Amino acid sequence: MAARARISRSTLYRIEQGNPGVSMSSYTAVIFALGLLDHLRDAFDASHDVVGLGLEAENMPKNIVNKHYGS
Repeated sequence: MAARARISRSTLYRIEQGNPGVSMSSYTAVIFALGLLDHLRDAFDASHDVVGLGLEAENMPKNIVNKHYGS
């Protein structure tokens, strides 16, 4: 796996251990090597964030009145 991701075996080991010091680029390389890049993209897609969308909907104005309409 390390060779496919083009990272060192020690970096792969640190990823497997959950070491927080590993760079995002190393995680991304492993995700790419596993063929899971679409899942990573989906994780950062705001349209999949149910909680965030709900909070955003709560903060939307309930009524919008156009004061210039009809003038």
